[in-house]
Amino acid sequence: MTDAISSVLSQIRAHEMRMKGMADVASSPGIAPTAGGAPAGVGGTQGGGFGTAMSNAIDNVSRVQSDAGELQRAFELGDPKADLARVMVAMQQSQVAFRATVEVRNRLVQAYQDVMNMPI
Repeated sequence: MTDAISSVLSQIRAHEMRMKGMADVASSPGIAPTAGGAPAGVGGTQGGGFGTAMSNAIDNVSRVQSDAGELQRAFELGDPKADLARVMVAMQQSQVAFRATVEVRNRLVQAYQDVMNMPI
């Protein structure tokens, strides 16, 4: 289980590094710092941000699950390109992606509940 978590964390870090590289290359006004030191668009109404990242992550999980399902069906139908090892790896990848998404959802719900229970 810890290997799966380490794998997911390394994938997240790799994705962050790729996104940082893209942000450095792109000279977008949406990522320029403001007078307060926070990037423009943080807490604003501009597109992107956390909501878009979560939507993309959920779409990616859905795509991984459908790909694994298609590979499983191909194996069941006897397609020679779909060997058992590829099917098992695809199914495990989809399972890890789904578990990671559920864990993020659980953490967000817990954070929301903590904020809502804070005294004013």
